[in-house]
Amino acid sequence: MTDRLRVVHYLNQFFGGIGGEEKASAGPQAKAGLAGPARLVQDILKGRGKVVATVICGDNYFAERMEEATQELIRLIASYRPDVVIAGPAFNAGRYGVACGAICKAVQDKIGIPAVTGMYEKNPGVGLYKKDVYIIKTQVAVSGMAKAVSKMVNLAIKLATKQEIGKPGVEGYFPRGILKLELSDRIAAERVVDMLLAKLQGKPFETELHLPEFERVKPAAPIKNIASLKIALVTDGGLVPKSNPDKIEPVKATRYGKYSIKSTRRLNPEDYDVVHVGYDHTAVNEDPHRLVPLDVMRDLEKEGIIGKLCETFFSTTGAATTLENARRIGLSIAEQLRAEGVDGVILTST
Repeated sequence: MTDRLRVVHYLNQFFGGIGGEEKASAGPQAKAGLAGPARLVQDILKGRGKVVATVICGDNYFAERMEEATQELIRLIASYRPDVVIAGPAFNAGRYGVACGAICKAVQDKIGIPAVTGMYEKNPGVGLYKKDVYIIKTQVAVSGMAKAVSKMVNLAIKLATKQEIGKPGVEGYFPRGILKLELSDRIAAERVVDMLLAKLQGKPFETELHLPEFERVKPAAPIKNIASLKIALVTDGGLVPKSNPDKIEPVKATRYGKYSIKSTRRLNPEDYDVVHVGYDHTAVNEDPHRLVPLDVMRDLEKEGIIGKLCETFFSTTGAATTLENARRIGLSIAEQLRAEGVDGVILTST
């Protein structure tokens, strides 16, 4: 019965009311009942269900400990015995979108209950999870909250009560690449000619077969003067502290690490190792600066050629890393650099 639906709502630190970027490292936690947009979810449910808990996690915490955070959040969510989980909406917030998609997929895979989220089309979470998760299309800004949540709740109810789900254009979710057979009174040749004519005339039409979409990234404008700017070091060459504390995979990476270089002028070879496969580590093991040039950057900082060096460097591996994971890792690193006020990045590779 729909009036018995138990709903858990997942939010990040901002929408969960914990705080802004300064609280992005907050770990998983739960609030019984409503917090932030969960109140809107409850209003739209209108007696058809109840938000029994709001589960919250900081964006940075999730991005930096994805597997660990997912396990913690799944335990919290499962403890409330929900019939369906709603996450977000994340709009165009990248880290938040990736977290919402990952949580929804994990809820489906590990608990066996449906989940729904919502994002703007350019959110990287869409590309990562649209084939696995129902993601409602949202506006880019939070001003579209009411409309997005309404569609998310209605779809969540249908999923939880095992009602038939309509086409993406009807329900408002991103196409998932699933083809279903339908009977038509017109042969394929007639349908395709009509679509072609509509396209040539600038009229709306709906294709029956969606082709892959490849993102085109516009290069950033060059930095003209770095003498007053903050510069960071990032590498996909796999330099990590001894013992690889973040367990970065040597191949097909799913995670990255960030390491403090505050008050450090040189990298001691005895303190670092390379976990990347596919190239000879000998030169880097002898001198880590061949991959992460901290020594040169400190000289440039001292001479005033750069304004300031970021006191953290980021590292991952690039051997056979999937496009989806590379996009997620890159976005998470970029957003943390932006939060630290970094103006430019020197990216080193193998």
